[in-house]
Amino acid sequence: MPLSQISDALQVYMGSAYVNDFDFNNRSYRVYVQADKQFRSQPRDIREFYVRSNKGVMMPLENLVTVKETTAPQIISHYNLFRSAEIDGSPAPGYSSGEAINAMEDLAKKVLPLGMGFSWTGLSLEEIKSGGQSIRLFGLGLLFVYLTLAAQYESFTLPFIILLGVPMALLGALGAQAMRGLLDDVYCQIGLVMLIGLASKNGILIVEFAEQLRRRGLSISEAAVEAARIRLRPILMTSFAFILGVLPLVFASGAGQASRHSVGTTVVGGMVVSTILNLFFIPVLYVIVKSLTTRGRAGEVREMSAREVAAHTAD
Repeated sequence: MPLSQISDALQVYMGSAYVNDFDFNNRSYRVYVQADKQFRSQPRDIREFYVRSNKGVMMPLENLVTVKETTAPQIISHYNLFRSAEIDGSPAPGYSSGEAINAMEDLAKKVLPLGMGFSWTGLSLEEIKSGGQSIRLFGLGLLFVYLTLAAQYESFTLPFIILLGVPMALLGALGAQAMRGLLDDVYCQIGLVMLIGLASKNGILIVEFAEQLRRRGLSISEAAVEAARIRLRPILMTSFAFILGVLPLVFASGAGQASRHSVGTTVVGGMVVSTILNLFFIPVLYVIVKSLTTRGRAGEVREMSAREVAAHTAD
């Protein structure tokens, strides 16, 4: 007796099987075969079912199968074709989701028996996939700002002066996060990317005016000091106006307050430190970088002049 014959018989009697369609009074009807309800309502009704063997002999299913009562879950979950059990959780207060993920992975490797594994889904899977992208995004942000400034100033050295002020903003942002006991989460990383442009703004104002003063004949140091003096009030006004506008995020309450605290604290801390320190740091960097580049160009000019004299003497 093939097993397929037994399963087909159970399917027809206990379930149903589609046979064909027929038309009656201009309407189409579908034909299903199935044991009547009173003959399939109890497990013992299987004794009344018969199945035909390959030799054409009708045999009762009672001689071929046995019925036992057992318990099983209503739904058997599968993930990637494997039976699975879903576990939902959240990090304890004071711990980030990344730390919770690492703790779960270490625990699973220690206690899961042989032949069982784990896999992440949902937000945890997306967080793991995007975890290594923050560094690339930050690097692309720096590269984009550098190329934009290089095109604006038509120089590859002046953008370094501006971008070297960005670490000051990052120092203030991470320091403010640590002082409030906040974590370096995805919202903090968004704020750090924003600070690349916000911190560069003050440096752009100083360098731009210093270059204009240099074209008027001032020395490098005089141009840097005068540019910082002229742009002091606009820098303070725009920076502190922006900081006051972000303060509601720092002291937000209600639903979603944790994300707003993280973004607001990052931006405010970075802008405060960047505004105060870059007023002194950017002019010093301008003097150092411009002095080095000016000396390098003067050396090239002297070298070219020596070559021309030597060539003229040889002629």
